[in-house]
Amino acid sequence: MRGEVFQWRGPAPYYYVAVPDAEAEAIAAVAPLVTYGWGVIPVTGRLGATMFTTSLFPKAGGYLVPLKDAVRRAEGVGDGDDVTVLLTLDRI
Repeated sequence: MRGEVFQWRGPAPYYYVAVPDAEAEAIAAVAPLVTYGWGVIPVTGRLGATMFTTSLFPKAGGYLVPLKDAVRRAEGVGDGDDVTVLLTLDRI
């Protein structure tokens, strides 16, 4: 999936990429099989050469991919960058 990195400014900044609508619909179709509570979905991701684990967050009928600081630093990614993230849904 492709998307733009954006920052959510709360008590500490967090960075996300929104899952595009088509991919979000496909994820929603299997969400009951892979969620482990309140709609979050465990995933393994790859951004560039960096593999990581995280959980998709449900938001406004779609999902957000959180990007850990270590992942962003390793790949030189910042706010506003267009990125490709490969996701694999993990079973619980």
